Amino acid sequence: MGIREQATWTRARLGGGGPPLDLLTARFDQHRYAPHAHEEFTIGVCVGGSEVIDYRGGHIRTGPGTIVVLDPGETHTGAPATATDGYAYRALYADPALLCDGILGGLPHFREPLLDDPELVAALCATHTELSACPDPLEAESRLPWLLTALARRHSTARPAPDTIPGAASIARTVRDRLADELLAPPSLAGLAADLGMSRYQLLRAFRTEMGLPPYAWLAQYRVTRARGLLETGLRPAEVAPLVGFADQAHLTRWFRRVLGVTPAAYRNSVQDAA
Repeated sequence: MGIREQATWTRARLGGGGPPLDLLTARFDQHRYAPHAHEEFTIGVCVGGSEVIDYRGGHIRTGPGTIVVLDPGETHTGAPATATDGYAYRALYADPALLCDGILGGLPHFREPLLDDPELVAALCATHTELSACPDPLEAESRLPWLLTALARRHSTARPAPDTIPGAASIARTVRDRLADELLAPPSLAGLAADLGMSRYQLLRAFRTEMGLPPYAWLAQYRVTRARGLLETGLRPAEVAPLVGFADQAHLTRWFRRVLGVTPAAYRNSVQDAA
């Protein structure tokens, strides 16, 4: 077998016209990183093999299912821990402000760079995988800041901000109505939060509490409902997808199956046959 040295970068936008956040999917057999540092928090999840990272005068050794958090400006390296297994990981590079939204006291500090949190590992991997395949701005803004806040609240020295959001029901309805009205180009959550005089984390918490799901998932289900009506008129899935705000037919199909259990093509055929 040949040597595997693969790295794929994806740039997600946090909301329409919002700031970028880079995602990296990497699988290396022999690659060794030179000492370097990033301006952002580096948050990685090992998904195979093992990596040795020189950091803060010591060595970190990852294994599958571990989270690594490297602070901005901290010099580090990266290399395979063994001569045979290589290492594979998913990483994201987050502006420090993204970890401050749901905490008190400024920038969070992580005493331990290597974290054990299976629930957060699963959520980070799922989010990274789905956004790498389809970096939808509203989905990125709904999921990534929420997970980064959870990371800071669970594992940093910072104190969590209060979770009670006065007027949560009214806030959720306002956000829901704006998303429904602008389903082809939804507003950024940061912009909506600023209009409502709150942080994005507070908006996300209010919406999740009242609606039972994050904004991107609510909008996707609303789009599926709209898509059903158009499919029933005889339009093809490829025609329907852009009319309700999905990136393409694959994006429509993914959500249609999640919500209704069938593909849009199968749904269209069934309603046409019934007619």
